[in-house]
Amino acid sequence: MNRDRSPLLAAAALALLSLVWGYNWVVMKQVMRYADPFDFSAIRTLLGALALFAVLALRRRPLGLVAPGATLMLGLLQTAAFTAFAQSALVAGGAGKTAVLVYVMPFWLLPLAWFFLGERVRGAQWLAVAVALGGLALIIEPWSARGDAGSTVLALAAGLAWAASAIVVKRLRARVAVDLLSLTAWQMLLGSLVLCAIAWLLPSAPPEPTAYFFGALAYNALLATGLAWLLWLFILDRLPASIAGLSSLAVPAIGVLAGWAELGERPSGAEAAGMACVAFALVLMSALALRARQPAKPPAVEHVPAGAAEAANKA
Repeated sequence: MNRDRSPLLAAAALALLSLVWGYNWVVMKQVMRYADPFDFSAIRTLLGALALFAVLALRRRPLGLVAPGATLMLGLLQTAAFTAFAQSALVAGGAGKTAVLVYVMPFWLLPLAWFFLGERVRGAQWLAVAVALGGLALIIEPWSARGDAGSTVLALAAGLAWAASAIVVKRLRARVAVDLLSLTAWQMLLGSLVLCAIAWLLPSAPPEPTAYFFGALAYNALLATGLAWLLWLFILDRLPASIAGLSSLAVPAIGVLAGWAELGERPSGAEAAGMACVAFALVLMSALALRARQPAKPPAVEHVPAGAAEAANKA
């Protein structure tokens, strides 16, 4: 491949990845017309896990299960809890609003990292937290009698589960050498089996075998999981990890725009202002993280930014 064109191809792959993950919030919202949230969550994560194992085999990456206990805990948080909460939030909540609320995960991560990892909140990080909290207040609008309070709580719980899973990953990788893609595949498989058990135990109508239902499953397994991880690995190979991590900023924005365009989810003035505040806070956090990672001399090895690998499940 022409290395001069490689950054351009990587940028195009990054844009495609953001579109796939961002639009998936609309897909997950729409499919609720044909399936129970737990049923769809169980099936889509199981198919997604199988797609990841196919990617592992294709790239000849290690397939063995490492640290089963920690991997199971990761599966419970990153796949079972996160997916169940996010999918359930979409039953009553808008696709765009749910995406934004879920993607406040970095602000859940700050106190968790402080308590479990000893990573102090410093300087401008407090400003980012304050702006994000103000944005959340505008999005939730506690002063108004809204009927989506349950959806809001579920979306925020999904972000909290995602943040907790990031702590598990950090602690696991600090003590055990593990392939990131293999870890993601195994935790998704274990988490999906838990979701399958829950879906089997909870009474619900069987999914309607419509074209959209099967299309949503294919989108999640083949595009939002299998293709997305291939794109992610291609991007990491050709762009700095800090730049690749920008995809996490674009996903909720695309979710909002797609929900507005396709579902007519027009945010109120307060919601729009709140989303803008959250977006600014996320950009500020990313800029601070990027500056903190700037080495005195060029690093020898590129690494994946904390939390970026977990984004596959959040789509």
